[in-house]
Amino acid sequence: MTDQTQDPIFDDAKAEAFADRFVGTLNEAALAVMTSLGHRAGLFDALAANAGLTSEALARKAGVNERYLREWLGVMVTSGVVTYDPKARSYTLPPEHAAYLNRAASPNNMAVTTQFIGVAASVEEAMLERFRTGEGLCYGYFDRFHEVMAEDSAQLAVASLAEAILPIVPGLTERLEDGIDVADFGCGGGQAMLRLARDFPNSRFHGFDLCADAFAATDAEARANGIENLRFEALDLSSAQSVGKFDLVTAFDAVHDQADPSGFLALIHRSLRKGGMFLMQDIGGSRDLEKNIGNPFAPLLYTISSMHCPPISIGQGGPGLGAMWGVETAEEYLAATGFTSVETHRLPHDPINAYYVAPV
Repeated sequence: MTDQTQDPIFDDAKAEAFADRFVGTLNEAALAVMTSLGHRAGLFDALAANAGLTSEALARKAGVNERYLREWLGVMVTSGVVTYDPKARSYTLPPEHAAYLNRAASPNNMAVTTQFIGVAASVEEAMLERFRTGEGLCYGYFDRFHEVMAEDSAQLAVASLAEAILPIVPGLTERLEDGIDVADFGCGGGQAMLRLARDFPNSRFHGFDLCADAFAATDAEARANGIENLRFEALDLSSAQSVGKFDLVTAFDAVHDQADPSGFLALIHRSLRKGGMFLMQDIGGSRDLEKNIGNPFAPLLYTISSMHCPPISIGQGGPGLGAMWGVETAEEYLAATGFTSVETHRLPHDPINAYYVAPV
């Protein structure tokens, strides 16, 4: 067996640099998992609000076990996320780091996104088998998918609806104030519809999703707060022929996962009244791999896609387009459906997604 290190073509420096990079990869992967844990436990929120805490004081404020907390802090300190004063035995989250790691930082809270690493890892065994068989998955395989997706959507879409997203459609805010019928296809957790229903009481809002458990908590919240202009319905949109007529239909990060994306878009087109508008958010990558090489989010997006998007679509008998189906493909699908005038927008608050405006 030939020792490749003796091959004159073999670049020792390149090999060492690659090995060093993967040491960093292992450490960054570990940091991502522990960042997710810290987010869920409220540790970054407690650190952001209080500088110079001992582990005992932080444990009391966050309501966690101090022994486990010390191990977590070890990760954060050696990763350069948290600073440590050995004399005072105290820990501080620099404000520049807190600006991207605590709940008050939304929509810039990257700790929210680290949760997708755990979601992807939860189906590793199932996906290993699917790599061999080509079969798909159903949502029941995923640990916390709806919860994490709802939180991610809350800061990228819901929190920016009024300020950034609605204004890309001229006159839409005024129409919502006057009163129109709105539907969200593939509404997931339903937080977007809840926010709009609160902000625009004269309009009527409908959320449709395959999984009732996805929007159950939001539906209960709306009922508890007496919000009467919002309703949710569990519905398989891939087989529905008609769901009513609307002035505005939205779809946030939903189309590429469908069993029949073309049929899904055709249903949306049929559901819009004349003069209505379709507003779609979806991953803003390219279908051409070479164009995604410089995208700083591409490895994460391809990972989430590999472990969720094609398997969910294939599991429903769909084509498995994947999250990186591309802006080019999305625009082609919209045009083929009958949306003859499509505008594609990139918004400063959201570096991951593209926003499409398609009137009928």
